Amino acid sequence: MEVIGRMTPTATALDARVLVLNRLYNAIRVIEARRAFNMLLKGVAEIIAVEDGNYVNYTFDSWQEVAEFQRTYELELHDWVFTTRLVIAVPKIIRLLGYDRIPQETVKLNRRNIYARDGNRCQYCGKHFSTRELTLDHVTPRVHGGDNSWTNLVCACVKCNARKGGRTPLGAGMRLIRAPVRPRRNPAITLRLGSPRYQSWKAFLDEAYWTVELQ
Repeated sequence: MEVIGRMTPTATALDARVLVLNRLYNAIRVIEARRAFNMLLKGVAEIIAVEDGNYVNYTFDSWQEVAEFQRTYELELHDWVFTTRLVIAVPKIIRLLGYDRIPQETVKLNRRNIYARDGNRCQYCGKHFSTRELTLDHVTPRVHGGDNSWTNLVCACVKCNARKGGRTPLGAGMRLIRAPVRPRRNPAITLRLGSPRYQSWKAFLDEAYWTVELQ
């Protein structure tokens, strides 16, 4: 498959994220579009679309049938994939037809998720930076027994991290703008929910258990 539309680089659409529901409509994970299409072609999943507040179920074939309407009236709402035989929108949500369970997973502690949790904002000066201009800081330095944990790691710009050095914020005369916490769901998903293109996810996200990591 190749990608067109929305002036995105080749293959970007197949890297788009798709929310996966189990058979009971519970959100269980987020996957790449290429994997979602594979499930649809195998017939183990169907597409769920939220249209005028209602849930509409599509097979892969029926989703193809509405592609012309989508390209005419909803072009900017979708990523687009094309082959020599078809042009099709990347679905936002799919539902597994034979899977009932809800995986018990926790949010993975890594650099990407910490940056997303803190919104690429230095937790000392409060300014926003690109990921290349940010570092990770141990609030309680490792030389003082600090660990690698959600509650001890924050984003810090190079200047603030150098100023703090191997001291605690109190010892360096600095203050955190917000205490670091373990997120209840993947922070990268929270960022996506701010985009109108992913509003349909909200109906299926349960704060009580949505702690799944991006895969």
